[in-house]
Amino acid sequence: MKVGGGGAILVAIIALIAQAAGVNVPGLSSLAGGGGGGGGAQPSSDDPAVGQQGPDPDAELFDFINYVVDDIQPTFAKAFAQSGKQYREAKLVVFREAVNTGCGLSSAAIGPFYCPPDEKAYIDLSFYKQLRADLGAPGDFAQAYVLAHEFGHHCQHVLGTADMVRRETARDRSRENDLSVRLELQADCYAGVWAHSTARRKLIENGDIEEAIRAAASIGDDRLQKMAGQQVNPETFTHGSSDQRVRWFKRGLEQGTLEACDTFAARTP
Repeated sequence: MKVGGGGAILVAIIALIAQAAGVNVPGLSSLAGGGGGGGGAQPSSDDPAVGQQGPDPDAELFDFINYVVDDIQPTFAKAFAQSGKQYREAKLVVFREAVNTGCGLSSAAIGPFYCPPDEKAYIDLSFYKQLRADLGAPGDFAQAYVLAHEFGHHCQHVLGTADMVRRETARDRSRENDLSVRLELQADCYAGVWAHSTARRKLIENGDIEEAIRAAASIGDDRLQKMAGQQVNPETFTHGSSDQRVRWFKRGLEQGTLEACDTFAARTP
């Protein structure tokens, strides 16, 4: 990805096993177990590396994340405006190991996530190493896809979609998994809307889109279940299969509008 001037892995498998055991983290929307504009990514005040002396080995990655987040949010703001809606900026917090959030204490073990109460997305940068090494999804655009997905959850929060899902889930628990899958696939589609914008502005390079598609496929529920040594069971999916995640990302990429991402209207997502 061109950045002009100046995205499970062991983590996901742990999160998957926790979900299978009935362990939930209330209020969180996570990429595989589950923003910066106007300030970019923020280091967590809980991070022991904050204030330490010496060069930061993650400085280049941190700069890249800042650039991506500062591109994602104006893109979504424009998409909202085209739909007659107003976008509200979120923040991205970079942390190590554990972090205090508006959703409570959380750890890197659940992967990147979005917390609606404080309107912040969170990521431990070690996730990217695991994405590359354990899932075979390297590349800067794979990293960017991860961020766009989490800010897609922020879009759902602003639009009221996440609240609708919570209400419907409370009303009918039998729909919980289906609604969760549709919510996650919509965030994938929103990530595709952002990717559509980068393509139109010629910010991407050869292979970038393939990197994002590979990342989306790598964190499908079916693949993670296989990696965890489990039998694939669609009834337990919470994020969608690899095929579903790729298909909805591509839909957003091809059509470039929020309206194209209505996973809840689809008969089968």
